[in-house]
Amino acid sequence: MSSSHKDLEALCSLESAFAQPAWYVASKSTWWPWLKVQRFLQVVAERLLPWLVPVLLVSVWQIASSQGWMSVRVLPAPLAVVDAAWALALSGELAKHVQISAGRALLGLAVGGGLGLVLGLLTGSIRWAETLLDSSIQMVRNIPALALIPLVILWFGIDEIAKLFLIAVAVFFPIYINTFHGIRNVDPGLIEMGRTYGLSRWGLYRHIILPGAMSSVLVGLRFSLGLMWVILIVAETISAQAGIGYLTMNAREFLQTDVVLVGILLYAILGKLADVFAKGLERYWLRWHPGYQ
Repeated sequence: MSSSHKDLEALCSLESAFAQPAWYVASKSTWWPWLKVQRFLQVVAERLLPWLVPVLLVSVWQIASSQGWMSVRVLPAPLAVVDAAWALALSGELAKHVQISAGRALLGLAVGGGLGLVLGLLTGSIRWAETLLDSSIQMVRNIPALALIPLVILWFGIDEIAKLFLIAVAVFFPIYINTFHGIRNVDPGLIEMGRTYGLSRWGLYRHIILPGAMSSVLVGLRFSLGLMWVILIVAETISAQAGIGYLTMNAREFLQTDVVLVGILLYAILGKLADVFAKGLERYWLRWHPGYQ
């Protein structure tokens, strides 16, 4: 027998050794669909599990209100809050207040967060800038933003600038500190390797320093997005004529507890949406990072 025939027989015997048995092929058509269903149910359960506790709390809240265990003047039933929100939505008042509050919050974030990012990059990259600026920034950081309210009113009155100033000051420090921390914690070995490959200063920043610091920067952004709504609640109590804070304070004057709860829940929903947005940025900008894949 020629060598080519021997090679062909050896190849056929190898394929038969690794071929799947007939019982496996027959059983696979039976259990494979069930495995796909199991995986689908597992994904659905993972998506729904974070909502289990809120749903249980709202259910207990509704039952307690319906059974009279809780006074509706103290805490209205969830259905009453939904009715109040629906009435505000139909009148267009809800959309107007949400739009104004979101505009204030995002503008304050853009101003304060932008300054925090620039100064964090500057002090994190240049030693003399850290020596000159960081100590003063850290001293100001320990002053609570809410303690500045009397001074802010004296400076800017009760106009929009006062509200924007408070939000900008509050979101400045988390982004500044995390940016500074991220720049300083980039692996020096990667920077040295970039220099070895002939990268310019801008090339080092673009390809090594900024990607290495991005996770810390996004942590600061995520924290600032939550803090932004907290400060906005207080800022909108400074003689605001529109916004969620104005809606809530006006409802308090008329003892409309359901509308007050609508305002509180709006802050919670907007804060959650901001957090989801920050997570989306993390998944997109850090898609190269093994921890975010």
